[in-house]
Amino acid sequence: MVSWKGGFGVSAAEEIKRGKGTVFLRPEICKGCSFCIDFCPTHCLEFSRDFNKKGYHYPVLLRPEDCTGCDLCGLYCPDFAIFGVRYKDLEKRRQALLAAGFEDVQQG
Repeated sequence: MVSWKGGFGVSAAEEIKRGKGTVFLRPEICKGCSFCIDFCPTHCLEFSRDFNKKGYHYPVLLRPEDCTGCDLCGLYCPDFAIFGVRYKDLEKRRQALLAAGFEDVQQG
């Protein structure tokens, strides 16, 4: 099956690989508890090799094509340092999130 986006044929398999969401993180308040990583149903999060200012490893979105933006990471985070957003809702929330000090989680 091929769908047409922007005039280019994109197969259904290529569309699925894009992912349905992303996560936002405030690495400076993360304590490295790993709840977000452990409870992620798609296993797209892993610890960064880097440390935050407190000396903890923080999560990174290592497989963004697998993220659904379900926000289970955010529901389990005891410090509210991370949460997921579906792409369809992202633009509505992006400015408020960045203003609150969150950063887009990058591959690391």
